[in-house]
Amino acid sequence: MSKTSKLWIAPPLVVLAAVFFYPLTLIAIEAFHLDQGAGGYGLANFARVLGSVLFQNALIHTIVIALMATAGCLLLGFVLAVILAFLPFTGSATVARLIETYIALPSFLLTLAFTFIYGSAGILNGIAVKHWGMDEPPVHFLYSMAGVVLAEVTAFTPFVLRPLLAAFSQFDSSQIEVAASLGAKPWRIVRSIIFPAALPALLVGGSLCLLLTVNEFGIVLFIGAKGVITLPMLIYGKSIQEGDYVSACTIALINIVISLGLYSLYNRVVNGLGKEHAGLV
Repeated sequence: MSKTSKLWIAPPLVVLAAVFFYPLTLIAIEAFHLDQGAGGYGLANFARVLGSVLFQNALIHTIVIALMATAGCLLLGFVLAVILAFLPFTGSATVARLIETYIALPSFLLTLAFTFIYGSAGILNGIAVKHWGMDEPPVHFLYSMAGVVLAEVTAFTPFVLRPLLAAFSQFDSSQIEVAASLGAKPWRIVRSIIFPAALPALLVGGSLCLLLTVNEFGIVLFIGAKGVITLPMLIYGKSIQEGDYVSACTIALINIVISLGLYSLYNRVVNGLGKEHAGLV
């Protein structure tokens, strides 16, 4: 390699090291560093954190929310994609674009909108109390795990919808016409023809949604669901609220390992299925 090539490579490496590797190294050092009494480095912090009930509950909440939200995104994304692709109506292209714009919006804006609609002082509870004469607001699900899942499904469904619409744009509609002429019912056409064609895009979108929901912080924080603590929320609580940076860095390192594992899964899915199935994800 020539000296000129080395000079071109050096600045990006310096920037990458400063922006990514240096902070990550600091987190790792803090996570492995033992207290002053023991001194040195070891796995004692990880043993303490992994044995903590608080961490175990946070891990369970993170996994359950991520799986439920991803399943919801897959179901809703598939239904919307089938309607937009195979049951076109006036303005369907505009509707698809509007749904996709959710990708560009920060998640807390969506959560704010949910608060206006489903919150304690939201539209639905306001109507129930003022016009139906109820003593207390009847809608409370927003401040629970169900509210977090619903918000994440709404926020991340476009990540499933985009690859599905890209896959359906290459679909040979003559297969549906032949099946319909032979007397196949709509449900059978969806199950036997459309779903197999959509499966690669579903795998791509689903693996990406799983990665995003595991690391989602803004929605959980903004909703403030009682008793719902995820790994990102636990890291925030330990570092900002309690000042326990050792525990925060230890949990963060565990979260990074989980995220890298999911990202590796996503890459394997995309590379295994080919870029043509990944759409614009």
